[in-house]
Amino acid sequence: LIMFEKQNLIERFHGGATLLEESLREEDSPTDSHEAEDREQKQIIARYAAELVKDGDTIFINSSSTALMMLDYLKGKRVIVVTNNGFAVNYPHDSQVDIIMTGGEIYQRRKSLVGEFALHTLTKIIADKAFIGVGGISAAGGITTSVLPETAVNETMLKRCQGKRYVLAATSKIGREHNFHSADVNQVDCLITCIGSKENELVAIKNSGVDVVELHS
Repeated sequence: LIMFEKQNLIERFHGGATLLEESLREEDSPTDSHEAEDREQKQIIARYAAELVKDGDTIFINSSSTALMMLDYLKGKRVIVVTNNGFAVNYPHDSQVDIIMTGGEIYQRRKSLVGEFALHTLTKIIADKAFIGVGGISAAGGITTSVLPETAVNETMLKRCQGKRYVLAATSKIGREHNFHSADVNQVDCLITCIGSKENELVAIKNSGVDVVELHS
């Protein structure tokens, strides 16, 4: 209970605890007033990230909607995309892009593939680059998500990448901490976001040894 309280999942009282509604918030469900801005940022970030992929690369993409949008911009390159994102199955993409699904259990709320089967697949692959979308990222809290089973997948993707590890995060994710921890911030090489993020948080992330790219939205 003490651990859950520190993660802002519950509020403790004498003899028990109550679940905080805020702990059930969706990490990729912006409010209506910010939905258009959030989607525009995701597209800008995904476009930039796709430009970092070279012909012949094998890349990891996790369950993030931002990372999945990279398929819109991967054109004219022979690329192997390894992902646990269930939405990738029917997502339109260039014919030169091959998609390998990790397999595994389907986490229904986000249509992500998780569990031992997914992890076993990832242990057979070494990627050239990893593109990880997050629920939140901060210097203190690291990379966090709202879905516990996805943390092991994210962690394994980062470990099985021999090249650069990128975090893709709209401004709303910077300085935000979700309930479950995937990695410390110094386990990634570069954060790609948009101008307008919390400056003090970006400075702290840079001081942790992470390159930060701020794009115009």
